[in-house]
Amino acid sequence: MTPSFDMALSSLGLDIDPAVDASVTATLVAVEEALRANVASADPLVAEAARHLADAGGKRFRPLLVALGAQFGDPEAPEVVAAANVVELTHLATLYHDDVMDEAPVRRGAASANSRWGNSVAILVGDYLFARAADIAASLGPEAVHLQARTFARLVHGQIAETVGPRGSDPIEHYLSVITEKTASLIATSARFGGLFSGAPAECVEALAGYGETIGIAFQLSDDLLDIASESDQSGKTPGTDLREGVPTLPVLYALAGDDTDASAVRLREILALGPITDDALHAEALTLLRESVAMKRARETVRSYAEEARARLAPLPAGEPKRAMESLCDFIADRTG
Repeated sequence: MTPSFDMALSSLGLDIDPAVDASVTATLVAVEEALRANVASADPLVAEAARHLADAGGKRFRPLLVALGAQFGDPEAPEVVAAANVVELTHLATLYHDDVMDEAPVRRGAASANSRWGNSVAILVGDYLFARAADIAASLGPEAVHLQARTFARLVHGQIAETVGPRGSDPIEHYLSVITEKTASLIATSARFGGLFSGAPAECVEALAGYGETIGIAFQLSDDLLDIASESDQSGKTPGTDLREGVPTLPVLYALAGDDTDASAVRLREILALGPITDDALHAEALTLLRESVAMKRARETVRSYAEEARARLAPLPAGEPKRAMESLCDFIADRTG
């Protein structure tokens, strides 16, 4: 099982202490090895389908947060790798379910599990991965079980809120709430797990959880902006996919809520109001207008504000190279959309 990225933090262009970089990399390599064993099954079909997304790689952002959080305790504690597997298996399980709900044909550059094996198998394999995550959490003790269950509940609430829509509430507030529950909650638990299972002091564990939740929002928002801003498949999908599918990400919501009277802003609102943009010419026009819009600038500022808030959440942590690494990650996320 080989991830689709270089695990070293220095590969991202971050200014990281070599010892911290080596420690985090060693943890992530061990996570990959354990993940291979943890998605295994005696049933060949289940084994193949469960390996499908894990083998496709991904950013492994959640295990990264576990590994970084563990720098404030003993990063070599064996529970750290197990905790990272709990959060990554939980994340992978949600992807199987998401793809069924979205009828997605592709995930991570490969055919989605639902398009390859059908919706029923994809749902059940997602359930299997949730079960594997719960089993590993049980081996870590009651606190891990409670945290994983509560995080899963937040994920489900976020997915339900996304499915039913704003229902009269402010669309932008609703969108940020969905991201907080559906994405940031698991990233918060990842950072918390890193501190908790490395034996970090309680005040550090709480600070890490706060950092994780806030950087998780910034991370998801920056991914959404990359879908618009990138000229390549930097975001992990074809640029403009969200526009084509009618997914209202933050720049789109800002554009629709704007009252700019210049011709480009008015034209952009006209196109976005159509919903899913399947016409190639309209899609290209909307993408061009959105990239140069005030809404896009405002969305970038929002990402940066969350990244700076995440940095502030690190204040209770002791000064040193691990803290500096986490601060550098804030800069990376704030700057990755241009």
